[in-house]
Amino acid sequence: MRQIKCPDCNETCIKHGVLKSGSQRWFCKHCKVAFTVKINNLSKELSLFLNWLFSTNIQADMPGKGRTFRRKTAKFWSIWPLPPKVEEVHDVVYLDGIYLARNLCVLICCNDTHVLGWYVCRYEHARAWQCLIERIAEPKVVVSDGANGLPKALRKVWPHSSHQRCLFHIFCQVRRYTTSRPKTLAGKDLYSLAKALFNVKTMDQAFIWINELSAWRMTYSDFLREMTIDEFGNKRSTHERLLKAESSLWRLIRQQTLFTFLECFDITIPTTNNRIEGGVNAQLRSMLRAHRGLSLERRLKAVYWWCYMHSPRPLSISDILNCMPTDESIAAIYKRLSDYCQIDRSIPQWGDAPVWNELHMSTDFPTYWD
Repeated sequence: MRQIKCPDCNETCIKHGVLKSGSQRWFCKHCKVAFTVKINNLSKELSLFLNWLFSTNIQADMPGKGRTFRRKTAKFWSIWPLPPKVEEVHDVVYLDGIYLARNLCVLICCNDTHVLGWYVCRYEHARAWQCLIERIAEPKVVVSDGANGLPKALRKVWPHSSHQRCLFHIFCQVRRYTTSRPKTLAGKDLYSLAKALFNVKTMDQAFIWINELSAWRMTYSDFLREMTIDEFGNKRSTHERLLKAESSLWRLIRQQTLFTFLECFDITIPTTNNRIEGGVNAQLRSMLRAHRGLSLERRLKAVYWWCYMHSPRPLSISDILNCMPTDESIAAIYKRLSDYCQIDRSIPQWGDAPVWNELHMSTDFPTYWD
């Protein structure tokens, strides 16, 4: 039998009759106060909301043909589940971003089992990546697809972490320049070199691959030096796309992010970013597709909910309701800061208001200071 505690002194209470409605009354011998216990169903309703959000069920299948479900769970759309601070050091983490709209991107960091952090921004840039990773302990290796601004953020926040570029994204970048069916012999050989990246398993094979890339440049040097005149009368390389594909590979070699998985012997480093692409981004897209029709803000909060519930140690349902910020609490903070700034600007400071002596002189001589 559960024991009822007094809300004031936390002492055990005894039964004290019932109300006309049938509700049980309780009496505290210490405080001499009688009260009734109100049943709080918020935790159950939030669990129902999350079960629906992470499933493929539609609202029409919920009790009350969706109307009752929407009425009970509408308040949970105002909660913002924020990422925790991760102090545990991981060997390998994966970084990527998922776009929910043209100017709305969610940057995500995860390991092999959990989501470690997320951050919303308009597009991928160094400052956004820095805000994401500065709350996470520095790992040994970072695997990414070459997002904009990420190398700069890594140098600033995680300077000792090694960086491995996803080989599949590197191959796709070369294929974008050469196409999957190149017309020229140079394009075919470069496309074959890009596909051969997946067969590199040792450092000796990596050196052989780099030598083959150098030999490709020497073999087709005359072909790559061909110039043409565009419609504006300017000279430009005839095979500009092949040169861009080659320079992208040499850039990765100089940055030492192409064969990082061969340089670490104590841990196993994956060569692709499939963990976050298939394990996180694909699940998020599947969830949003199952609940298509949500507004942009609710899509963003749905991503937040999924990431938080797949974090290493999420809070309990009741703690989430007590700790996580809501739209109302965030708006109150902004209003308080705005009011403070308005009051601060309304108080005259030195040099912001006229001096009385400048407009009123009691004598024929000026009394103000130069």
